[in-house]
Amino acid sequence: MSTDAPLTSRGRSMPRRSLLDGMVDQVADAGALILDVLTEVGNFSIFAAQMFSWLTTRLPRRGTLLPSLYQIGVLSLPVVALTGTFIGMVLAVQSFAQFRMLNMETRMGAVINMSLVRELGPVLAATMLAGRVGSAMAAELGTMRVTEQIDALSAMGANPIHYLVVPRFLACLLLIPALTIVADFMGVVGAGVYSIHFLGVDSHHYWENSRRFVGNFDLFVGVFKSLFFGAAIALIGCHRGFHCDPGAEGVGRAATKAFVLSFVAILLLDLLLGIVLDAIYYGIWPNRPSALF
Repeated sequence: MSTDAPLTSRGRSMPRRSLLDGMVDQVADAGALILDVLTEVGNFSIFAAQMFSWLTTRLPRRGTLLPSLYQIGVLSLPVVALTGTFIGMVLAVQSFAQFRMLNMETRMGAVINMSLVRELGPVLAATMLAGRVGSAMAAELGTMRVTEQIDALSAMGANPIHYLVVPRFLACLLLIPALTIVADFMGVVGAGVYSIHFLGVDSHHYWENSRRFVGNFDLFVGVFKSLFFGAAIALIGCHRGFHCDPGAEGVGRAATKAFVLSFVAILLLDLLLGIVLDAIYYGIWPNRPSALF
């Protein structure tokens, strides 16, 4: 006699798993995932609180801060400037056809430069910083964790967070506004040069419309956002490095997670800050002129 139920090693039939058992397993998996996320958020919050407590208690020494400033700021300058230049040119190329259909080529400067200083400049500068610096911090600190150098610092009486995290956090926080301004400037120059010299847009009206519709508040918005981006990149990169899994594979995963989480945080912060700052701006100046009409 045949049966559809599976057999054990002793030949006894085992009952089929019911639909309820499958649902219980799915709920258990979802609960485990939620617990892991909450645990990770809690660990990150404690890590950030410890960092801020040391930041307000004692600033790092010059010998530990200057190398971080050089690695994060000076060495990131070429890639940020190059990225800003090409993004401005790409915006000019993609915008020209649509504006020409409306006979509004001279308004390109207002739209392109507004997009650069408010959104693309800060986000791209932060993305480059996350790719170049955030993952590097995670890999460097992860290697120190794996090779027990962080434990050695604690054994010698030095606080690893104050010695390793605070200088990197300050360097990201202080230099990302400068990198954002560089990205904005190079993007504006790249878009202007390509629009005027290659697309034949009238230079006077191009820059005049840019001056009329792009104000100081727009530049402030981009620089203000970049402060939050830099803080998120430094905290996420250092946290991933401090909580790195053992082995070379763990270091690689820490660097990858640092970049991915930093990029997601940049986009989320950009959305939230954009909503808040736009509400503030339109509440103060409700009759803002349109950049198109």
